[in-house]
Amino acid sequence: MLKNSSDSFKDLCSEVKKNYYIDPSNNERYGVKRGLRNNDNTGVLAGLTGICNVHGYVINEGEKTPDEGKLTYRGIDVRDIVDGCRRDNRFGFEEVVYLLIFGSLPDAARLEQFRGILAENRDLPMNFAEDMIIKAPSPNIMNKLARNVLSMYSYDDNPDDLSVENLVRQAMVLLAQVPTAMIYAYQVKRRRYDQKSMYFHPIDPSHWTAEYILSALRLDMKFTDAEAKLLDTCMILHAEHGGGNNSAFASRVLSSSGTDTYSAIAAAIGSLKGPRHGGANVKVRDMMECIKENVNDRNDDEEVAAFLKKIVRREAGDGSGLIYGMGHAVYTASDPRAVILKERCREAAAENGLLADFELLDTVERTAPRVLAEVKGVTAACCANVDLYSGLIYKTLHIPRELYTPLFAVSRLAGWCAHRIEEVVTGKRIIRPAYKSLVEGGKYVDLANR
Repeated sequence: MLKNSSDSFKDLCSEVKKNYYIDPSNNERYGVKRGLRNNDNTGVLAGLTGICNVHGYVINEGEKTPDEGKLTYRGIDVRDIVDGCRRDNRFGFEEVVYLLIFGSLPDAARLEQFRGILAENRDLPMNFAEDMIIKAPSPNIMNKLARNVLSMYSYDDNPDDLSVENLVRQAMVLLAQVPTAMIYAYQVKRRRYDQKSMYFHPIDPSHWTAEYILSALRLDMKFTDAEAKLLDTCMILHAEHGGGNNSAFASRVLSSSGTDTYSAIAAAIGSLKGPRHGGANVKVRDMMECIKENVNDRNDDEEVAAFLKKIVRREAGDGSGLIYGMGHAVYTASDPRAVILKERCREAAAENGLLADFELLDTVERTAPRVLAEVKGVTAACCANVDLYSGLIYKTLHIPRELYTPLFAVSRLAGWCAHRIEEVVTGKRIIRPAYKSLVEGGKYVDLANR
């Protein structure tokens, strides 16, 4: 809290509001690409990457044309990865991490070796849990996760070395330990803020990452194979999404300055925390609860659409005017992650007595484009994004709401580390866009004459 606050503070804030205003028309006047977006909402080309491609439209004779979404990791369609793992009834997240970091698919022996390395390194450094987590709990796990990652710098004997070997070593340590830091932070949060028991289970080195997370989160440590593989699918789909997404770009911006791995990854976590990025999955759940409380017949498309119009007009919901889980910066006709998760979500919801919740999400997906067109005049294609169905899947897995976005971070860590390595190896130049100054003719006035 701010000490000695008074009405003078309100006056100071009024000064801020006055002096920070910029006429939006100046953006067009000076050709500013707000949000690093072109006028047709495509992204400004800022770099090259061999890690991932996010395809959502085609440029036909200079015009942006909607197209079915496609997501590829190192050139491999993520749908093929998910289907291959399901066909073989095996876990795939570690395989995807290996693919993103090292650039190729591992054979069975290398995959098992890689899984074993991660499992053996899941324990946090000596006294880390006591000193960095238990003694300083946070009500927000994303905030705590960023602080934990920054703290890991102090436990690294060689934190600033930018050699490829050291970057890969740090990536593997983070991939192993951040899930543990997330779980510990949640348990401490339960004890401090929820007045519930906390528990730290022993680590089973035979577990794949998805199994480890479910085991560590549950009091009885029990889970089904189907549950773990469903979480594994979510983690595969969240592992990477191109260099232009806000958190990966944050990692690359910091990496271009020559800073350490822990600072770059902590910045990416801070970015993902935002409700316009990874925090949207929590917002979807909040929005759905709001709809359920205010719509009498959830099977009536028109009644649901009428309430969505209130949300868009900022008459309901959180006042943002956003239909969370709908729309994407790149995808137009479809988000391939949402398509896959919707298939899995229907099955999981039916098995857990949550089919009505799934059907409500489906109604939102069908009616939202029409609502946005009628209320805001949006004519561009608008599809469901990955956040629309991920929250309900987590609910079927009995994962607490506070961990929806942290789980996203644990998964996306693979992509962030890959982009950091690529930026350090290939970037060779600090990222430094330009800002046009609109201030002219200011003069300094002596204090006595102000």
